Amino acid sequence: MTAKTVLIIAGILGAISVGISAFGAHGLKDTLSANGTLETFDTAVKYQFYHTLALLLLGILMLNLQSNHFNYASICFIIGIVIFSGSLYTLSITNIKWLGAITPIGGLAFILGWIFMALGISKTL
Repeated sequence: MTAKTVLIIAGILGAISVGISAFGAHGLKDTLSANGTLETFDTAVKYQFYHTLALLLLGILMLNLQSNHFNYASICFIIGIVIFSGSLYTLSITNIKWLGAITPIGGLAFILGWIFMALGISKTL
């Protein structure tokens, strides 16, 4: 991935994060309250925001530093957002509890992303 691609994806995911957060707070409030999953939904939003900011940082790093580790980190963060936050969003809305079983796969992708980012920095600075 290029720095430009990572930065564009970060911008899109940031906008989606704001939209999902607002929709959860207003349009889904009754459903999330009835399912008892408001906190789960909030966790999904937080982790999406955190890792969108991490993607933004990676894109900026990629403008000046060259490392395949940054590409791997970007991919891991995107996969993590889709699996971790996506499974929690779906669980929160549908109340299908078994979806929580795949959430840790997204968490592992997040962890790998941070490790790849650290490796990229350690090898380029």
